[in-house]
Amino acid sequence: MHDVAVSTPTAIAPEIPGRLADALRTGRFAVTAEIGPPRGADTTPLRRAAGVLRGWVDAVNVTDNQGATVRVSSFAGSLIALAEGVEPVMQMTCRDRNRIALQSDLLAAGAMGIPNLVLMTGDRPEQGDHADATPVFDLDSNGLMTTARTLRDEGRLLSGRAIDPPPQFLLGAVDNPVGTPDRLAQKVAGGAEFIQTQFVFDVDAFGGWMAQVRDRGLDERCGILAGVGPIRSLRALEFMAGIPGVVIPETLERRLRGVQADRVAAEGMRACVETVQALREMPGVAGVHVMVVGDERGVPEILDAAGLTRAEHPA
Repeated sequence: MHDVAVSTPTAIAPEIPGRLADALRTGRFAVTAEIGPPRGADTTPLRRAAGVLRGWVDAVNVTDNQGATVRVSSFAGSLIALAEGVEPVMQMTCRDRNRIALQSDLLAAGAMGIPNLVLMTGDRPEQGDHADATPVFDLDSNGLMTTARTLRDEGRLLSGRAIDPPPQFLLGAVDNPVGTPDRLAQKVAGGAEFIQTQFVFDVDAFGGWMAQVRDRGLDERCGILAGVGPIRSLRALEFMAGIPGVVIPETLERRLRGVQADRVAAEGMRACVETVQALREMPGVAGVHVMVVGDERGVPEILDAAGLTRAEHPA
């Protein structure tokens, strides 16, 4: 049995429900993962993924037409996760809906007991499978955060009209942990209570960013969940290196290129486990967000090897 990792408690209101909120409030090291809904009218893939992650994570992100490609909605996927005993994090983007539809979905999430939201601007349509679609972007991620906070904390719509009762959910955002944490500070000021970062591969560089976060006291106001995941091929290594906000240290690149091709995946998993272990010891880090695209079974493998046992994350 491993000791439960403890991080800096985050100032989360006691009335905010959910296991993720409780982890952040108490300083228990939190774990989230991610599920991409299927491109088809079948809930089996979602249920199967939720079954794999149940008991291992505090909550699981359900993506919102990621990459601007059409899939089962995040709202429906979040309800399926709830039904399967896994706490969802419903992602919402501004690409496809105006403020009327966005507020309707926020109320629906609260009404159906979805306890966590991650609010994003969203990828542009030309990046996806309907390049000629008309983007909406009536609000951006900051405007959507303000909208959600106004609904929850003031009990009113953007129009000023009162709602009763207001929804209760934990509000999250995303950020790239490079340079200075100015953007993070803006998101926290806007209402973000947890942040899921881009992939962290350079622990030393991330540690420098976190030192600035701690200096500003942002870790006490917002739970920082560091994004982690394995690089399982040299092709994936080259792809990751081209993602904005992702820093691949030379030591990791040499490590992955220094093994035989059939050993790259295993070496990438070992490097990911080491990263999780290092992040557990880093002051101010509230948890990790594990991204293993299309292979949820890799999440328990990483967590178990890193010492975050299933007993620490009961369903």
